[in-house]
Amino acid sequence: MPSLSQTLLFLLKWTLVGLAIAAVLLLVRPAQTGPSAAPTQQDSPATPVSFTPREGGVRTSFADAVGRAGPAVVNIYTARVVASSPNAGNPLLRQNPAQVRQRVEGSLGSGVILDADGHLVTNHHVIQGADQIRVQLADGRVATPTIVGTDPDTDLAVLRVALENPPVMPMGRSNVLRAGDVVLAIGNPFGLSQTVTQGIVSATGRGRLGVTDFEDFIQTDAAINFGNSGGALINTEGELIGINTAVLAQTLGTDGISFAIPVNMVRGVMDQIIAHGRVRRGWLGVSSEELPRATAAAAGIDPPVALRISSVDPHGPAAKAGIRVDDFVTHFNGQQIVNAQEALNRVAAMAPGAVLNIRGRRGREELNLEATLDERPPRGSR
Repeated sequence: MPSLSQTLLFLLKWTLVGLAIAAVLLLVRPAQTGPSAAPTQQDSPATPVSFTPREGGVRTSFADAVGRAGPAVVNIYTARVVASSPNAGNPLLRQNPAQVRQRVEGSLGSGVILDADGHLVTNHHVIQGADQIRVQLADGRVATPTIVGTDPDTDLAVLRVALENPPVMPMGRSNVLRAGDVVLAIGNPFGLSQTVTQGIVSATGRGRLGVTDFEDFIQTDAAINFGNSGGALINTEGELIGINTAVLAQTLGTDGISFAIPVNMVRGVMDQIIAHGRVRRGWLGVSSEELPRATAAAAGIDPPVALRISSVDPHGPAAKAGIRVDDFVTHFNGQQIVNAQEALNRVAAMAPGAVLNIRGRRGREELNLEATLDERPPRGSR
């Protein structure tokens, strides 16, 4: 039987061996201790990942914004009756009235409900020429709207649906947008019902595109497809910042260049249509072109920025005030003119009956006249 000293020596020996093995293991794989140690995949079952943004963190989902704005975005379905004939397109064959048939052409679009009375905004081109218009809400309700008024000069139209408790889109401010801001487009592309695409603001204040008479577009790379026209462009808070209107022609090889009418313009157009049935704008009755800077400088204009009057309506306010073809215009109401589009927008923003002070040059002489603006005539009568 081993003695007490031999037993103690045996235990001490194996204790030292155990401690040596533990030290080696610690060097190879440090122990994870404490409550903050994260379990490995084998240690515990996978836990769901939370995408809720933390204060100061990066937003990883825009579902809340879409949930706030989406219910107020509607699908618009239009139909119009057109005449067709077996001989259509063949100028050598006389058309027999008995052979003329009617067919129905359908089209798609989107719209946005903007107040509790059921007023909604869409593009004028979405409903232009339609014999029948139907609106479907995101909650499944269907209604036949009435047309309150249209404004081809901005490609906007205001409709109204008589529904109880319609969802209303919260409106933001387009004047605070910056290039790089994240935006979402909601609409009805290709009849797929409500669809969301995401992009950024590429630029603001886009004009001279020839889409409408009054252009101040938001440019974005959010995907806008057939059926998205009239739909909502929203910010990450779910507020309306624009009405999607146009894309640059795909035949040009472009991609990701879309345009929306800013909500500040939409708000003003809607308010006037609801109040008057149309938009009442100031009208001077001239056409103009921007003067080359070298020509303006040679004429003694400083800074060398001016418009050359190219035509004058003989019955318009400009003619009554004494404006002539080839006059140079530099200021409206004491403010320097920037370009032709900006000058047009400034006159249109004034109420009919307002007095416009016009400064410029006629040859080498100073020009200083006053014109009382008329209401801008409809597009077809100008």
